[in-house]
Amino acid sequence: MDNKEVEVSKILLEWENSKMQLDALFHKRDNKNAKELMEKGIKLFIQFLARSNDLPNTMDKSINYKQFEFKPVNVDERLSFIISRPALYHSYRQLSELMMEQEKLFVKRNILKKASKPKG
Repeated sequence: MDNKEVEVSKILLEWENSKMQLDALFHKRDNKNAKELMEKGIKLFIQFLARSNDLPNTMDKSINYKQFEFKPVNVDERLSFIISRPALYHSYRQLSELMMEQEKLFVKRNILKKASKPKG
């Protein structure tokens, strides 16, 4: 595994831990604590998006989504909704979907890269 794959694995592991906690918090309707964890999840998604596109982890507020070759459909609108309403259960569902979609794109990209490498 290269360095990028290790970083992505750590991000996904951290997301899985956060996701389990968020499931419990939303089940208890504890939106205050869910909001804090959702903000962490949003940062993890942005890091994942950047790393899976071979870009540095950009954490600035204005993200240029056009710079990402591999990204979920309508990521800018969906992420804007999540960022503006992090305490909503619907935002949590959207963030979970974005993470799943980006993971599939990351795997697809790695397969395409390996297939295009000359064998030798």
